[in-house]
Amino acid sequence: MEENQTMVTEFILLGFCLGPRIHIALFALFSLCYIFTLLGNGFTLGLICVEPRLHSPMYFFLSNLATVDIAYACNTVPQTLVNLLDETKSISFAGCMMQTYLFLTFANTECVLLVVMSYDRFVAIRHPLHYTVIMNWKVCTILAAVSWIVSFLLALVHLVLILKLPFCGPHVINHFFCEILSVLKLACADTTLNQVIIFAACVFALVGPLCFVLVSYTCILVAILRIQSGEGRRKAFSTCSSHLCVVGLFFGSAIVMYMAPKSQHPEEQQKILFLFYSFFNPMLNPLIYSLRNAEVKSALRRSLCNKNHSQLV
Repeated sequence: MEENQTMVTEFILLGFCLGPRIHIALFALFSLCYIFTLLGNGFTLGLICVEPRLHSPMYFFLSNLATVDIAYACNTVPQTLVNLLDETKSISFAGCMMQTYLFLTFANTECVLLVVMSYDRFVAIRHPLHYTVIMNWKVCTILAAVSWIVSFLLALVHLVLILKLPFCGPHVINHFFCEILSVLKLACADTTLNQVIIFAACVFALVGPLCFVLVSYTCILVAILRIQSGEGRRKAFSTCSSHLCVVGLFFGSAIVMYMAPKSQHPEEQQKILFLFYSFFNPMLNPLIYSLRNAEVKSALRRSLCNKNHSQLV
């Protein structure tokens, strides 16, 4: 094995072996998804910045979520688009490791942010009179910073463990990006420790947060049913249902990918799941929050009216 071990300089991303014509169609589809993701999340960030009524803890965390979704797209989509048209489909070793690290970082960040957002809604609905005191800007900043820092450190653990492994060939990754499980399959050493750490991280970053979110929204549901005002119940349901849609899409696909038995989900099916997770979730998140959130739609109408008024003047 020592004779076969050489310094790895690049990997080959196998991607989708479906023929040139289908690759061109996929290139067009993924390009549209990428553009909509950047525009949708960029629009969300811009609207939150310019609209004073959206300067609240909920939309502060939503702006962080939009930032994560933009980072998701910029990390995986450009390389995927290039590989659809490039026959070599190569990626440097350093680029592959960085892609893996950033993907894990942003995935962990989104997990923690969704938990923080559920806690924010819990406080807003269960303790409305004390909401501004409990969720003050110092607390919000600390929660957001912790979400990012913990995620970077947790992903760093995975990266260090991968870098300790030898890769002696073949160097073909059966995926459209450097997903951690696909990369580990190329290591010519025992990866049991890596697999254990990944499973433990899934329990910590997926199952634990999901349980917390479900408990929070159970309590929120009880509180909503106690609201006397029909308008108040409608507003609370509108806000929370948007968050639950995002939670369901994100945690559902992630748990199926990393914790379901592998025999039930062959590699090609895993690619499809990752497409939904990496391409469509970031694109759908701003649509869900915009179309199902009355405050966002009202802020948009106010911004458009102010813009039209300024043009007339």
